[in-house]
Amino acid sequence: MQIWVGLGNPGPQYALHRHNVGFMAMDALAEVHDFGPVQKKFLGWVQEGRIGRDKVLLLRPATFMNESGRAVGEALRFFKLTPEALTVFHDELDLPPMKVKVKRGGGTAGHNGLRSIDQHLGPDFRRVRLGIGHPGHKDRVTGYVLGNFAKTEFDPLADMLGAMAAEAPRLVEGDDARFMSDVALRQAG
Repeated sequence: MQIWVGLGNPGPQYALHRHNVGFMAMDALAEVHDFGPVQKKFLGWVQEGRIGRDKVLLLRPATFMNESGRAVGEALRFFKLTPEALTVFHDELDLPPMKVKVKRGGGTAGHNGLRSIDQHLGPDFRRVRLGIGHPGHKDRVTGYVLGNFAKTEFDPLADMLGAMAAEAPRLVEGDDARFMSDVALRQAG
């Protein structure tokens, strides 16, 4: 079993924020792979399903971003899983908009959700970094991250989320390089 976590802030006022692209990723995965109904568990909302032959639990923490580690920690402890079974989907300022990169471990780059998970579980979990681009100056980061995607970004955003969900079986298998390559090919096509 794997636990895939989408980072975001709860509440409809945050739904289209760049910071909530992790929640959007969970929605796309649940829809494409026909996951079960949403249930309230582990200080969040979960959906159970399968991608390929593997069981996957999708988790959207109901805590605010800076407390995400509490929900993630509860889920991993309940299933007696290590951070090896964890994949976190999050917004990434340091990637161009709609680029998708995967890495295991590393720093938090100032991301409060990653920092919280790191504090609860350590850094050795897989991250799916969903590029949102950088506003150009560090003084504009907070407003940019906590702002909605622009209307001109909606189609590329939908394409990225669709490509990521379609290629999710590669992630389940642990073939991160093939996942990134196939997502990029779908986006180019």
